[in-house]
Amino acid sequence: MKLNYKRTFYIGIVFFIISMFWQTYDMLIARTLIDKYGLTQTWSGIVMALDNIMAVFLLPLFGSLSDRSNAKIGRRTPYVIVGTVIAAFAFMGLAYADFIQTEKIKMTDIIESHYDVAFESVELEEEKTHWFIVIDNMQDERQSSLESGLISQSQYESWYQNTHDGMLSILAHSSDVLSARQLYEIKDLYYGYLSTRAWEVTSRDPSTLIIFISTLFVALVAMAIFRSPAVALMPDITIKPLRSKANSIITFMGAVGGILGVYIIMLSGLNRHAYDNHAKVFIIIGIIMLIALGVFLWKVREPEWVKDKIELEKHLNMVIEEEEQRLPLRKQFSIKHLSRRKSRSLYFLLISIFMLFMGYNAVMSKLADYLPKVLNMNYFDFPFIVAQAVVIVMIVPVGILSLKLGRRRTIIMGMIVVLLAFGSIYFLKEGQAWLTAMIVLFAGVGWSMISINTYVMVVELASGGNSGLYTGYYYSASMTAQIATPILSGILMDRYGRLILFPYATFFVLLAFLAFILVKEGEAKKIRKHLFKNLMMKRDSQ
Repeated sequence: MKLNYKRTFYIGIVFFIISMFWQTYDMLIARTLIDKYGLTQTWSGIVMALDNIMAVFLLPLFGSLSDRSNAKIGRRTPYVIVGTVIAAFAFMGLAYADFIQTEKIKMTDIIESHYDVAFESVELEEEKTHWFIVIDNMQDERQSSLESGLISQSQYESWYQNTHDGMLSILAHSSDVLSARQLYEIKDLYYGYLSTRAWEVTSRDPSTLIIFISTLFVALVAMAIFRSPAVALMPDITIKPLRSKANSIITFMGAVGGILGVYIIMLSGLNRHAYDNHAKVFIIIGIIMLIALGVFLWKVREPEWVKDKIELEKHLNMVIEEEEQRLPLRKQFSIKHLSRRKSRSLYFLLISIFMLFMGYNAVMSKLADYLPKVLNMNYFDFPFIVAQAVVIVMIVPVGILSLKLGRRRTIIMGMIVVLLAFGSIYFLKEGQAWLTAMIVLFAGVGWSMISINTYVMVVELASGGNSGLYTGYYYSASMTAQIATPILSGILMDRYGRLILFPYATFFVLLAFLAFILVKEGEAKKIRKHLFKNLMMKRDSQ
């Protein structure tokens, strides 16, 4: 009984598309909204939550629709085609709004006279005298903007009291060289000033922001069309005992897609500079999505592969009587067919998934903003490249480990690793790139141990051919969290600063751990050895 790696790899192409899209989305959209359009952490979090609001309703819907589809090319493939094509072209459409807004920013003096001066070099940033120059530049600009009518008296006074006086207060209590904490605090105030100026550009002509968000909305709806059907392909072609291993393969494919997205962004010039033009990134990602879809359609034969899996399950006596027929339509949106023990486990499992994503997605949606502005590091520095590579290499071994230890035990170990990693990042300082990367590495491996197994535990409880619906349940739990957490974490970061991010994430992962302890079902069912031997003898005789 071996996993068909080739088929699983080709199915994973869709996961490659999905992860590349979302990695690019997480790395670019929040930072673009804050730095180019001037939205606050809270409002950028609200925009980032739009896809999750839609996903809560759309993912179970399209998952269930695909369960009941009967197209010649398969139940899931039509959704993959439609969703990928629309999402790719909409994502490429973001290039227009990004280009126009970048040009608007360049027409002001934000970059040349302010951003470039303030962040000319890392060494200068630590010097007290450097920030007096930055404050003088701000003073001149704000006074000029007030006199020319670009800002009101109340806007000027707000800047003066909050930013100007706040920065002077920090400098008054510092030596000639700022401490790491003082540097973080003064830069945080200055980033707020830059974001305010970007919003002033946007508010004078919000058409570009409207175009950007509208186009993004189309892309997000398109992703919701095929996400559940695409992910449900794996359990459709894989028998239950091998799903953790198969999920490690498609997770690996997703990681490759995510890393590719990161490097495309890196090559575009996104580093510490916030105002580079990223139009080419949107276009390149869209083109790769379409090429990957072409490869998927060329190689995947969904109806044939599903039929092979069903025949194998019958030979191994893994299909119980009530599962041989699909559930009636009235039961497809219900879990009443589950036993009390299984339904209780499903509830606690979904609660745990919700809490996990409350912590994890807060980090992922804010990490591109956190690293350069708190730790003066970038996701593209060499230590982080090494860490990402190791995490990818470890994904498949984690899947094999899950077969040995069991899904539940592997998830518990992963949660402990993530708890320790997230909890320790709060105490890091600038200049500790390798230590930070090592912690990120452990967090990535811990998350792989969790993500590879939580989804398959949910679909393990599915029956009657409704794995698409249970995939929707999984994504509804995760997406509901991803609605709340960018907004909640954004509010806390606006109020208490960026340092609150990782204590916040650690708290929710701890809650996930406590909920998961109560999950008792979802392990892979054992196959009796004599049934497997009989199947092999039968195949050999044919």
